[in-house]
Amino acid sequence: MSLLYVIGGAALLIFAGDALVRGAIALALKMGLSVALVGLTVVAFGTSAPELVISVQAALEGAPDIALGNVVGSNVANVLLVLGAPALIAPIVTRDDGEGLRNYLFMVGASLLLLALAWMGNIGRIAGIVMLVLLCGFFWDAYRRSQGSPVVDDEIDPASAAMPVGRIAVLLGVGLIGLPIGAHFLIEGAREIAASMGISEAAIGLTLVALGTSLPELAASLAAAWRGRMDMALGNIIGSNILNILAILGVTALVLPIPVSRGFATIDIPLMIVSTLVLLPYLVTGKAIGRRSGALLVVLYLAFVALVVAGN
Repeated sequence: MSLLYVIGGAALLIFAGDALVRGAIALALKMGLSVALVGLTVVAFGTSAPELVISVQAALEGAPDIALGNVVGSNVANVLLVLGAPALIAPIVTRDDGEGLRNYLFMVGASLLLLALAWMGNIGRIAGIVMLVLLCGFFWDAYRRSQGSPVVDDEIDPASAAMPVGRIAVLLGVGLIGLPIGAHFLIEGAREIAASMGISEAAIGLTLVALGTSLPELAASLAAAWRGRMDMALGNIIGSNILNILAILGVTALVLPIPVSRGFATIDIPLMIVSTLVLLPYLVTGKAIGRRSGALLVVLYLAFVALVVAGN
């Protein structure tokens, strides 16, 4: 039954998250927002909605290790698995224009901030406010720099602005109702599995829950690789990881401060930072992530999962 809860909860998260994104895009475009602004805000937040709901609900249900593990594990999965698996199909282009490297360094800085907060043993409301202020600054700077530059994003269809209001309302309703229900089933199933297998909730959050909330990004990346459209993949992953740290943990901390167990500060978050540093050579040189590199990233992810399970 626990496994069915996890599978059903993950499936509902994917379905509801997709409905929320499509409805939000259509609403934003109907309100006259630009495609560039929608991509920077609505889509980015929409695709992170499953992680946000999982983390907030886990904190409220007394499972802070799942809340934090979900974010840390999702960031590792995004870099090593969501980039690695598609690279086995088609090379991932890294733009040597300074933009990607700038955003990447901001992601590293956000990761180091999370490590510092973890060593303090608690992510409180003040820290949550600081995270959200930094996120707003990042989005404002990214939006300002995007002005005057051509923006091409095949994932956002401007024709969505013609979607009827009734359909938009249905999509938003399905997303807003389905996400918390799916999150509840996934958390309950994950906690029962952790108890039955004798492993910690932190390990479950870092692996099973994190992988479940990263499935939409993985599916989308694999489909893009199959179509030969992986040119935006690295930027999307960097943006998603920044959101996971600053937005999801920032909002969660505002709702309820997050106590951080020592294992996160000494093992899990440092491993997350190491996984992000793997991308540095590609961004500095502009070299594409090919099949050999993709295979290495996937192997590193499997090693991360094995290490987390063995150590918890």
